[in-house]
Amino acid sequence: MEPANLTNKEVAKKLREIKQYLLLLRGTPYRPRAYEKAAQALERFDTNIEEIYKAKGLKGLEAIKGIGKSIAQKIEEYLKTKKIKYLKELKEKTKIQQIVTYYFETKGVSLEELKKNAKKKKIVYSRFTKPAKQLLELAGSLDKAKRAIKVVADWARSRNLDYAIETVFKKWLELDKLKPKEIVKKPFYDGNPMVWSQTHKKWYVISPNGEWLEFAGKESDIEWRIIP
Repeated sequence: MEPANLTNKEVAKKLREIKQYLLLLRGTPYRPRAYEKAAQALERFDTNIEEIYKAKGLKGLEAIKGIGKSIAQKIEEYLKTKKIKYLKELKEKTKIQQIVTYYFETKGVSLEELKKNAKKKKIVYSRFTKPAKQLLELAGSLDKAKRAIKVVADWARSRNLDYAIETVFKKWLELDKLKPKEIVKKPFYDGNPMVWSQTHKKWYVISPNGEWLEFAGKESDIEWRIIP
């Protein structure tokens, strides 16, 4: 039984991966756009790309509007080997950028915002490359570096603390112990706190003067608030 053909969507996904890594390199915008254009062309194309290649080879790929010779060669390589050497090279080349980008993502800053802020000099991008490189060396792999950043980010955010890439170094030996602060939700009704009586199996509202008033409302009337 022959394996199923790769779908145009699967190939387009690989082209977009290349696009994302090219964006990290912060170079000319034309190359990322070319890969996005090619991905869109594949998604719009009615015929399965692998069938086109089997019938017409590389020339058939180059004939698709929106796909140039260089990208057609990458598609050919992927169809033949299920790998793209260029993509692997980009992954290796952009490890530092990936760490910096991921760090900012944990702070709610997208790659697009990061690039805009760096261009306007609101963020000095080069300031983050050295600690990112040090973290990569300390962690030993990109995945471990990202996991360490996430642990510190979750821990710090749950306590309303700021954190930097350097914070990961300081907390490195404690990573296994760092846990996000437990989020506690407590019930309120009409702005007043409530308590559950296990004995009477009822909710009570605590009035401003401390009286326990039996709650006669519905469960949906109870407001659950996060208590820091």
